[in-house]
Amino acid sequence: MGRAWDAGDDPVAEALRAVDRRAFLPRARRQHAREDRPLDIGLGQTCSQPSTVAAMLRLLRVPPGARVLDVGAGSGWTTALLAHLVGPDGEVLGLEVRPELAAWGAANVARAAMPWARLAEAAPGVLGSPRPGGWDRVLVSAAAGSLPPALVEQVAPGGRMVIPVRHVMVLVTRDDDGEVAVSGHGTYSFVPLVEDDA
Repeated sequence: MGRAWDAGDDPVAEALRAVDRRAFLPRARRQHAREDRPLDIGLGQTCSQPSTVAAMLRLLRVPPGARVLDVGAGSGWTTALLAHLVGPDGEVLGLEVRPELAAWGAANVARAAMPWARLAEAAPGVLGSPRPGGWDRVLVSAAAGSLPPALVEQVAPGGRMVIPVRHVMVLVTRDDDGEVAVSGHGTYSFVPLVEDDA
């Protein structure tokens, strides 16, 4: 039986078919991997609903070879999906603030055998991972109370960020001249973004 979120032949659908959600779930949740709902992965966190992940990735428009930051990476599923989209010429860094979850997610990503992607524990008190020139794409899988300037600053010229703000899916784009535009794209439910772990 087909699933709406991975139907078709676009790159996002292909990634969702190629990267098995089951491999990024606790053993007790794996039987539910094909269900279109968020699944508990412990520590108050979830593996996001597949149709929501598909919508976010389509909005993000990840090209091959992109440098991508995945904030709130959790189990590593989105990190692996992003890795599939960018391919071996790209780079994906997943960040997770909870040490136990980061270690488990890192192992899941390592098993996916895409060495251009890794998942790490977020640095205390730092939102995202600033880098020279910024990131081509930034995906945030937890809801911010307001649009975080620290993450906006990490979007490279020509780049895009998708982030839930309260209950709205927000797209942030930065043009080649550095001008930022913000637009809303529907309402969703996410766990809260940990913006200050101090």
